[in-house]
Amino acid sequence: MFASDTSLPAERIPVVIVGAGPAGLTIANILRSAAVDCVVLEAESREFIEQRPRAGFIEEWAVRALQRRGLATRLVERAQAHHECEFRFEGERHRFRYAELSGDRHFVYPQPLLVTDLVREYADVKDGDIRFGVRDVRLHGIDSAQPSVAYTDPESGERRRIECVVVAGCDGARGVTRTYLSPETAPVSRFDYGVGWLALLAEAPPSSDCVVFGIHPRGFGAHMARSPEITRYYLECSPGDDPENWPHDRVWTELRERLSVTGAPPLTEGRLIEKRVLDMHNYVVQPMTYGRLYLAGDSAHLVAPIAAKGMNLALRDALLLADALVTYWGSGDDSALRGYSTACLRRVWEYQEFSQWFAELLHGPSSGDPFRAGAATARLRRLLDSPAAATAFAESYIGATP
Repeated sequence: MFASDTSLPAERIPVVIVGAGPAGLTIANILRSAAVDCVVLEAESREFIEQRPRAGFIEEWAVRALQRRGLATRLVERAQAHHECEFRFEGERHRFRYAELSGDRHFVYPQPLLVTDLVREYADVKDGDIRFGVRDVRLHGIDSAQPSVAYTDPESGERRRIECVVVAGCDGARGVTRTYLSPETAPVSRFDYGVGWLALLAEAPPSSDCVVFGIHPRGFGAHMARSPEITRYYLECSPGDDPENWPHDRVWTELRERLSVTGAPPLTEGRLIEKRVLDMHNYVVQPMTYGRLYLAGDSAHLVAPIAAKGMNLALRDALLLADALVTYWGSGDDSALRGYSTACLRRVWEYQEFSQWFAELLHGPSSGDPFRAGAATARLRRLLDSPAAATAFAESYIGATP
């Protein structure tokens, strides 16, 4: 459709970042601060990305890394810090104080707020170049010394082209950039959990001061605070289920069934402002690079929201890639760029393995398989009874390893 893209007159900008999520905006801010010219191309509007509901838990190492780069001022001022979580099963509640074991905390800061902060810093404070509403993004020559990115301008409808040195693909699981890595050059490894999660946002104050994991024969349930007025809930359901099968009364009946235990306060009900079904699966693109294209975040890997790892991995990718690009432009040393995929994938696979382990603990009791249910219960009891097992879990759960 756009075969003539390469014949278009071109701007010349060293780094083109496709996607204005946490990864793309973090890279853009770091490059801008280091005087490396870049442009961000985003398919949606600024208003949309600043309101899009996404993850809300940021690990402490990521907060400190952003803080060192001047990108976490509002986050540190406004975020709640969580030190523990709670498991509820067999009618009892069990507090798990992971900060005491690992020395690190979670910060509750919804992704839309982080994106808003990063957009403001890049576009408004640093006067960075970000182009919203672009259409039909296409990459050309990424395996050559002179790649380019073409897109349709939303106002004029004209095709435009940017010649660059590097393309950072940060446009997510459904974005265009990952389609330029072929199965032969970068195969995708995938794992399907065989369950769905009904993701809910409720206009209701949190009913607990920490994350709650409800492990129940009827299905997993979870409570996660998002703000003093909004709470995220999850309910295990069949993969591919229709959210319309879950009216208000059914949702709250199931949440009470799966999360109510002796000594716990009752759930505070409220209007459901979001209902969507997530089919639980993970994938990894390996390697995360091809030619001059470098993937980051969900473009390269997806971790089901079982342990709130997705945004944290995206930020780690972004920090590694941005620092590698700054080094390359500053000194010509491309060793960090060449080692980018390997450096990212070690942590990616650690988080994938933990996600798979944790998922079996949460879903085994509702699997309908007595063996899986028994093994999952044994896994949970070991976690609660063994200091060594508790410490190992805490470090994986909070991502304490540098």
